[in-house]
Amino acid sequence: MYTQSDQKSLYERSKAYLQADHAVHTQAPAQQHADLSALIIYHEWRYYIQNDPVLSDYEYDQLFKQLEKIETEHPELLNADSPTQRVSADLTEEFSQVEHLTPMLSLANSYNAEDLNDWDASIKRFLNIDPETELAYGVEPKFDGGSIALVYENDVLVRAATRGNGVIGEEITNNAKVIRSIPLKAAFSQYGIHRVELRGEVLIRKDIFEKMNAKRAAEGVTLFANARNTATGGLRIKDPKEVAKRGLEAFIYTLGYAVDKEGNNVLGQFSTHLESLETLEKLGFKVPVQERKLCKNIQEVIDFCNYWQQQREGYAYEIDGMVAKVNSRELQERSGFTSHHPRWAIAFKFQAKQATTKLLNVEYQVGKIGSITPVAKLDPVQLAGVTVSSVSLHNEDFITSRDLRLGDTVLVERAGDVIPYIVKAMDELRDGSETPIVFPQFCPVNSTDIPVELVREGEEAAWRCPNCVCGAQDLQRIIFHVSKDAMDIDGMGKQIVERFYELGWVTNFADVYRLDYAQLAQLEGFGPKSAANLEAAIEKAKKNPIHRLLYSLCIHHFGKKVSKLIAAEINHVMELKDWQFEDFTKIKDVGPVVAKNIIDFFQVWTNIEMLGEMESLGVNMTQTEEDRPKVAAEGAVFSGKTILFTGTLNKMGRKEAQEKAEAAGAKNISAVSKNLDILVVGDEAGSKLKKARELGTVTILTEDEFLAMITF
Repeated sequence: MYTQSDQKSLYERSKAYLQADHAVHTQAPAQQHADLSALIIYHEWRYYIQNDPVLSDYEYDQLFKQLEKIETEHPELLNADSPTQRVSADLTEEFSQVEHLTPMLSLANSYNAEDLNDWDASIKRFLNIDPETELAYGVEPKFDGGSIALVYENDVLVRAATRGNGVIGEEITNNAKVIRSIPLKAAFSQYGIHRVELRGEVLIRKDIFEKMNAKRAAEGVTLFANARNTATGGLRIKDPKEVAKRGLEAFIYTLGYAVDKEGNNVLGQFSTHLESLETLEKLGFKVPVQERKLCKNIQEVIDFCNYWQQQREGYAYEIDGMVAKVNSRELQERSGFTSHHPRWAIAFKFQAKQATTKLLNVEYQVGKIGSITPVAKLDPVQLAGVTVSSVSLHNEDFITSRDLRLGDTVLVERAGDVIPYIVKAMDELRDGSETPIVFPQFCPVNSTDIPVELVREGEEAAWRCPNCVCGAQDLQRIIFHVSKDAMDIDGMGKQIVERFYELGWVTNFADVYRLDYAQLAQLEGFGPKSAANLEAAIEKAKKNPIHRLLYSLCIHHFGKKVSKLIAAEINHVMELKDWQFEDFTKIKDVGPVVAKNIIDFFQVWTNIEMLGEMESLGVNMTQTEEDRPKVAAEGAVFSGKTILFTGTLNKMGRKEAQEKAEAAGAKNISAVSKNLDILVVGDEAGSKLKKARELGTVTILTEDEFLAMITF
């Protein structure tokens, strides 16, 4: 439908309108109207037909609003085929087309409290209701999947269709029948309903999507881009057996049409929207339950939407907003519809998780063990509330697998507070000026005239600088050494370490413990109090258990777990310089690679010398009570059980709870799975509690129940 050249031009012109480019906004209104109409039709094709949008929802909405504004100011330009006069289309030639019993319209969008308040006021004006009167609203998630319409006659599912253009959709009945959350039969007749059309959204649960991609990765197959595309694409697979493999689910969110045997409308028996959802739930349909709320006024709507914006990442399904609906069906009838959307409903859109931007350059960073990490420098873009201009590219394989090139338009995603990452390059927008990203052969961070060739060992993904001559790795090691997970020196963050390193005050681990605090107190930005606070933090760190010290040494593959295992086997750190290979590997969970790395570290004389200096400066090198292995008493209450804590605990911290569990014989694990025996829940437990309940094999305890069991 669109050539590569067409797509590139349309994308660039879209950006011009979004960036208020003078050249496009000073054109004649008729030209702007024609332009915007063509752009919106293209982006609808990308979103609904290709399931591969190049604009965020917010950007698309801004184009749509510009077109609406022009048509409001110049009504003579409004015509029947304008995008504002119809809803978006997803028709293809692969399935037969069917007409919906009532149109499936779009929703008006809002992005903040002001938008919701304006909508509330407009509804009251339209209905001639006192502005001070409180209207009740039903609020539920705006699921990010594929829309579906289900028709039942005489209680039997007779047809399923995609949304299509809102009037005509694609008939996918056979595919819908393999979605187990869609009943093949439902007792509508007990409500006097002969024929009914339901509206819903087809989704894939996040954990199932991740398992599907993990399996595809293991098989060497291209990964699915996201759960939404996988769900919508699944609806159009011609073989229902293949559809069944996708683990699709359908949430039903409204009764769109219902008549009795004589054809009379019988929707009126449900006085509210939420009452109709409760009825659908009783009939066996999957509907929003805990995720929906009856809000007595617009402020409660705002609060509930904001709450779910914060909870979004912990929810089992992808949602991109919330939908507020006037709860009263009588008021819905009076409010009616525009050509585009119902007046009585609005979507509150969450901050965008995806956006497109330009990959301008790649810079390289070196880590504490010499790993070279490529970092993409992007044309700054707003994403989930922050401006993103740098994104890690992880390693050479990541770049190759996504065929990333300098100058590419890339799709960037940021889920919640997770670090942004590049999903893919938009290769259809390339014009030939893009250039391959060539990973360096020599250390790109090295600031000396001595080239150091990078190495890649075994099956490792990272290239490493094996022999640092410029000191860059030393700085990264010190930053890690003092970090919270390692020696936990409060007040000595990354910027402070970099400053001390530039001044020549710290060049290795030992230097951290011989700082001149009188000199430090004179440093700009410090002072006597700050110097005293840092001194106290360092003195405290000197008394750390040796498993923290071992972890802080930045030995390759020497993680927290192995550090604790080895600390439990020694009385003094220096014993390790005399350990043989077999001494390490006889410890369960200590493998040959980490054993070799530890031996190599303790064979370097400068490392031994540095540890000796640290001990002379007061850093603890001997086993503490915390280092000793925790042995549960015989017959301990949780002996042989796995345990996980979730939510906010009120009577103890998470670490203390885990230690108590270990003392009672339990093994702490990090995720809800079939391997979990006990889940201890605090306040606001979230998705882990829900998943545990779904498994049905996990014992769920409150914090008080857990404490009671380990006390007696």
